[in-house]
Amino acid sequence: MAPTEPRTVVVTGASAGVGRAVARAFAARGDRLALLARGRAGLDAAVEEARDMGARAMAVPVDLADPDAVERAAESVERELGPIDVWVNAALASVFAPFTEITPADFRRVTEVSYLGYVYATRAALRRMLPRDRGCVVQVGSAIAYRGIPLQSAYSGAKHALQGWNEAVRCELLHRGTAVRTTMVQLPAVNTPQFDWVRSRLPRTGRPVAPVYQPEPIARAILYAADHPGRREYRVGASTVLTVLANGLAPGLLDRYLARTGYDAQQTDAPRPPDQPDNLWAPLDDQRDHGAHGRFDDEAKPRSLQAWADRHRVPLAAAGSAVLLLAAGAARRGRAARG
Repeated sequence: MAPTEPRTVVVTGASAGVGRAVARAFAARGDRLALLARGRAGLDAAVEEARDMGARAMAVPVDLADPDAVERAAESVERELGPIDVWVNAALASVFAPFTEITPADFRRVTEVSYLGYVYATRAALRRMLPRDRGCVVQVGSAIAYRGIPLQSAYSGAKHALQGWNEAVRCELLHRGTAVRTTMVQLPAVNTPQFDWVRSRLPRTGRPVAPVYQPEPIARAILYAADHPGRREYRVGASTVLTVLANGLAPGLLDRYLARTGYDAQQTDAPRPPDQPDNLWAPLDDQRDHGAHGRFDDEAKPRSLQAWADRHRVPLAAAGSAVLLLAAGAARRGRAARG
């Protein structure tokens, strides 16, 4: 059930992409927002958007790879906006390259942001939520949490680690008997600026693996997860569901399929500029806002029927059962009439 009163919501990675769309979704219903990211221009634009919607919002520039900075950010949020009710982890860093071409420093950086940043943020959130016995943390994951893909070994490793760690934390919370919850939302490919931002050593420009979704249906799913954190996991997009199923049934076959298709599926036909900037170590939206969308609006899907059906699976199951019962009753009456 959606809350009846505004809540204090923290969103990491809020200056662009999925995090930016999530900030808009919470702002639209009047929640108090603390928006965390590195890029000052993107953060300021996100705060202005939220305030235009009537929400109270603050920008908190922070690098999630610094646990002390994350802790200070949480302290400042509670001083300014009150007790944190929801914490959404949506930040990411990645490198597009074969594993052998990723330096140890770059691999560590991806892990520190896309995995350990979530750990540090969740620790800061739980330190405050557990004594109050309320609150939830939403981890933004990916189909890659179940199925690693070529050219994204660092990100695949981080999402796999995130999945296992979040399961362990969830079990500990259940054992403790607290009302605090964590849940995870596994995403498909999304049209965000990241494909022009991630460090790349590919010959051509990067792209998301089709089918691609807009950030808005992703944000709606994350909003729903924050309102219903009792479920351990949500999956957005039929491609996410099929990827998880295929990896469970035939992982070796999927290895060979991705070996054949995974390189081309993640690159356009355009050559990558040799001096293309990236945001691995410094933000690209510090001076200019880039918003939530990337350059794939023409093909990105504005909604996910699968995600809608997943959120409404109980009434849909009930309706399906009713239809089956009516059909069975009609069949019995037909047989009786013929007899």
